[in-house]
Amino acid sequence: MTITMPDQSVFEALESEVRSYCRGWPAVFDHARGSHLYDEDGHTYLDFFAGAGALNYGHNNPVLKRALLDYLQRDGVTHALDMSTSAKRDFLTSFRDVVLQPRDLAYKVMFPGPTGTNSVEAALKLARKVTGRETVVSFTGAFHGMSLGALAVTGNAFKRAGAGVPLTHGTTMPYDGYLDDDRGRAPDFRWFERLLTDPGSGIDQPAAVIVETVQGEGGINVARPEWLRGLEALCRRHDMLLIVDDIQMGCGRTGPFFSFEEAGITPDIVTLSKSISGYGLPMSLCLFRPELDVWGPGEHNGTFRGNNPAFVTATAALWTYWADGQTEKQTLSRGDQIEATLSAVATEHTADVARYRGRGLAWGVEFHDPQRATRVCRRAFERGLLLETSGAHGEVVKLLPPLTVTEDELDEGLSILARAVRETR
Repeated sequence: MTITMPDQSVFEALESEVRSYCRGWPAVFDHARGSHLYDEDGHTYLDFFAGAGALNYGHNNPVLKRALLDYLQRDGVTHALDMSTSAKRDFLTSFRDVVLQPRDLAYKVMFPGPTGTNSVEAALKLARKVTGRETVVSFTGAFHGMSLGALAVTGNAFKRAGAGVPLTHGTTMPYDGYLDDDRGRAPDFRWFERLLTDPGSGIDQPAAVIVETVQGEGGINVARPEWLRGLEALCRRHDMLLIVDDIQMGCGRTGPFFSFEEAGITPDIVTLSKSISGYGLPMSLCLFRPELDVWGPGEHNGTFRGNNPAFVTATAALWTYWADGQTEKQTLSRGDQIEATLSAVATEHTADVARYRGRGLAWGVEFHDPQRATRVCRRAFERGLLLETSGAHGEVVKLLPPLTVTEDELDEGLSILARAVRETR
């Protein structure tokens, strides 16, 4: 694909230097459909980024778009804070019937604001309010958001430094596999437990532990089910609330609707955002056990927590993709397809590829040289495929195709990836 440099002058003149994705993908995108984006010069791109996981059902999904257009056409309520609306009632009823009850989950649902970091902030605040404690344990490689509370439980030094103030009341522990000698061994929380029981350890009794079952921004680090079960048991023994951040890996990204289902655990609190609206509209949820619902009216609020168009598309997504088990089966099958290709790439490039890993439709290829990952993503873009890097050093090429990607589209994208690896050094 020959890509001419588009006119970027207005972005460079007016937009902050904080912008990032546009630097790796120097195109001006104009429209999108399904697994494809189209720029204003007529180039087509396969999208294995999917809005950082916010577009699990693809761009402008026709079923969700029809529901949204019908709602807007009849002048349905757009903004309502936390007032009761028919759109919210339909969503809550559907979420209960399609997601919660079949999984025997009795969570209360809170709408904390439009973004994932809003959900994390609500979860941290609630855990501290319930327990009367301040410390929250997080893990190496974690990413939980860009607001101050979420940054305090995020591992990335670059992101943390942007806060400009001390980030307090958080303690970091090693994630599963963080130490090389952990791999292949039974989960061992003896060190963590010793710190909790030793009055000389210097760690205050935590209010909660927050964890991603698969770390997306951290480099597609996958926690083993037995490790997650061990963590849940540790939390129960020491009266710590277990928070699962399912913002990127929830809504079917790893196969089941919730990423923690495979491990058979039941978190006390769950955060959801990104693909919960189904259409890329801002929306987030904070779910928690009913006995934790100690909020006073208005104690945590936000102007845009009642995004009714998002309720409409979310409801349509639940009934379209989660009323039966087909989406989960397809996602796992597509994941097998990715794994087979990445295995071949790793075998062909043993000196360059450190490892590959993933679950469902979240995968990463780790390179020994972080710059190699950047070059692979750049070359893939030149060939019409959007990929991003992740990991502490940007050493992982990350694949997040839509759950609705077809076998042929997946094959095409994986072929471009394999070719990009061959064509870079």
